Amino acid sequence: MKAKILNALLIISSLFGYLEWGQGQQTFLFQVEADIISKLFSDPQSIIHPFIILPLFGQVLLFLTLFKKIPQRKMTYIGLLALGILLLFIFFIGLMSLNYKIILSTIPFLLFAVLTVKHLRKL
Repeated sequence: MKAKILNALLIISSLFGYLEWGQGQQTFLFQVEADIISKLFSDPQSIIHPFIILPLFGQVLLFLTLFKKIPQRKMTYIGLLALGILLLFIFFIGLMSLNYKIILSTIPFLLFAVLTVKHLRKL
């Protein structure tokens, strides 16, 4: 049961990643994801990019583990890795630009990722 809760927390915390660029340009990942899903049906060619496909694939894998009686380690690790690539990239962008909003938005995901890996290693 703890693995399912951690996987759900990974999905939820990944949606609150914050991006900021230029003058007055900012968004949360859940807003970007809504745009991606709408474009998936209207213009699928425009969303073909590794930084779009991999995190979305990771979220889908983690979401699928929520419906299994006992979530598989391999699915959780692959989902965490695929989603973690984007969130780590955002975290390092926040560090390089010293933008505390970006850094703080990724810390919950990174914390839950560490807790998930620790939990999976115990099993």
